[in-house]
Amino acid sequence: RGSWSPCGAIVSPCGAILCYGWDPGPGSVPEQFLRLEQLQARALRALGPPGPTVTHIYRPLEYAWEPHSRFVRTFCTGPRSVLFVGMNPGPFGMGQTGVPFGEVQHVRDWLHIGGQVQRPDPEHPKRPVLGLNCPRSEVSGARFWGLIRRLCPDPQRFFTHCFVHNHCPLLFLSASGRNVPPSDLPPQHRGPILELCDQALVGAVRVLSTRLVLALGRFTEHRARRGLPHPSPRNPRANREWERMVLSRLRELGSMPRFSHLEADLEHL
Repeated sequence: RGSWSPCGAIVSPCGAILCYGWDPGPGSVPEQFLRLEQLQARALRALGPPGPTVTHIYRPLEYAWEPHSRFVRTFCTGPRSVLFVGMNPGPFGMGQTGVPFGEVQHVRDWLHIGGQVQRPDPEHPKRPVLGLNCPRSEVSGARFWGLIRRLCPDPQRFFTHCFVHNHCPLLFLSASGRNVPPSDLPPQHRGPILELCDQALVGAVRVLSTRLVLALGRFTEHRARRGLPHPSPRNPRANREWERMVLSRLRELGSMPRFSHLEADLEHL
């Protein structure tokens, strides 16, 4: 299955390097991270349409760049030993706010991230982008940031060691407005997209000097090799006991010492 090498490259079991990731150049950690994301966004745009099942592509790294870059500059100020990785933006999360798992209430009222959000072009009539004024809550984002907030009421405490990122920064929509996950794209289009995103993830690991990548969901686990259950309502087990499953997995991976100041409270969750 391979492993992460100390330099951030993905290495096969025989030791062959599969990809190195991209070099964002010199600068501070947040500026390198943002440049890396811009490289990824440009490379993905150059690929063109991902097949007939997708009629609209939302690119929040472009139209929601202002709140996204504020999120990075506020909470990714240096190396981060743990990187939580989701699959791609949701229509009522990062698709609105530019923040991974960016359920509006948590982004606005807990992370205190703001900024102007433009409209995607073209915009799907059934999926308008209202930014931080979006009245709908994304279940995945509410569950993820809700748990993090309970563990670390002060977000700076969480972001001392951790950061949150998406493997793919694009939201794909069908003609009906249905969210099309990258896993459902036609193979001939999915392959090039995922290869670019894999390279960008390797680059992110290098920039952040990350030692542990925690993937949220089985699909992302296959790309990043370690996993937590995804908080999506499409995951039946998550609908019953997502917080308990995640805490159990964090203990198993040895990550709970980073939240040790709340360890005594976890037994009540």
